[in-house]
Order: sequence, then structure tokens, then C-alpha cells
Amino acid sequence: MEKILADFVDLLAQLSRELKQLFDTGDISVLADMHATVKGMYAIQHGNEDDVFRTVDPDCEVIYRNFDMILSLLRTVEGDAPDRGAQQALNKFLHNINEGLVNIVTLFGLV
Repeated sequence: MEKILADFVDLLAQLSRELKQLFDTGDISVLADMHATVKGMYAIQHGNEDDVFRTVDPDCEVIYRNFDMILSLLRTVEGDAPDRGAQQALNKFLHNINEGLVNIVTLFGLV
């Protein structure tokens, strides 16, 4: 269990670094890396019956759902630069992901 939890915490740290890079640079190509990270988190956490993972499930669901919304949004603007409304939605989804991430690391006592 400790290895699984350590792997999950590593993915949380990775997601945090990727969010910071995205916020600092505005380079949406970082989303490809974030996608892999979120998929890794989901593979570890989703359906895991350990109390730790059940406790963070609501915040993980926020991360998963908002990332899915980002992917859906980007598919609608594929090849085009996001318009103002799409950019605002993207920012909101990223904010929600960041909030879920902060809640989880706080629950784990990492901040």
C-alpha cells in the first residue's frame, strides 16, 4: 500500500509542476503531459477501497471531471485559438483542478 500511495503522491507533485508550468507559460502543449498524469492518478485511485483513497475521491473526481471538460473544450476549438469564452472556461477548469489538488495535498499533510 505504501508504494501505491507514494506513486500517487508523486503524480500529485507532477500535476502540480505541470499546472505551474501551464500557468507560468500559457503553453497548452503541457496539457498532453497533464493528461498522462491524470490518467495515472485515475488508474491508482479509482475504485481503490483503501480509506485514504476513498477520502480523497471527491477531490479526485473534481480533477478528473474538469480535465475531461478541458479535453472536450479543446476538441471543439481544434485548430483554432480559443475564443474569449473558451479561454474563460479553460481557466475555470484549471482553477478547479488546482483547487482539488490543493485539497488533496492538504488532506495528506503535504502543505
